[in-house]
Amino acid sequence: MKTPLFIHSLTDEEQQAVTVGLRSPDAFTMRRCQILLASNLGQRPSEIARNLGCASQTVRNVINAFNSQGLDCLKPQSRRPKTVQPIFDQYRLERLRAILHQSPRTFDKSTSVWTLTLAAEVCLEQGVTGRLVSIERIRVALMRLGVGWQRAKHWITSPDPEYKRKKSVGIA
Repeated sequence: MKTPLFIHSLTDEEQQAVTVGLRSPDAFTMRRCQILLASNLGQRPSEIARNLGCASQTVRNVINAFNSQGLDCLKPQSRRPKTVQPIFDQYRLERLRAILHQSPRTFDKSTSVWTLTLAAEVCLEQGVTGRLVSIERIRVALMRLGVGWQRAKHWITSPDPEYKRKKSVGIA
């Protein structure tokens, strides 16, 4: 059986900071101070969790954070991911460009006009992306290619042999 997890004995400075933190207007800081004081009194994580109405893993996380970071654990950290990898790397960007240079009908679509939603669907079907991405993500990918969506629409052509003539006259 594992030994129960407790915080190290609080120094006078830490005791004072934790006691002051109990009156903090920030719920994050107040809850962590409650957990630390309860652990300092010898309560086990499961007992603290039951008394405070939180998960026992939350209590263990706070105790481990205090034991490694000290009082710095009372300040909320950034919730942003540590690393972010773009869905559209350079290879996928080029595949997206190649897809958009073709007619949607090539991909068995009922229209000849690209939309961002349609581009996202085709990217999923062609294996460019592993999941259906938002139209905003497609728009950003096009911006990374140096192509605004308005410009991308000009890539569209028609199988009609008279398309160029009609387009230049303004009939199309």
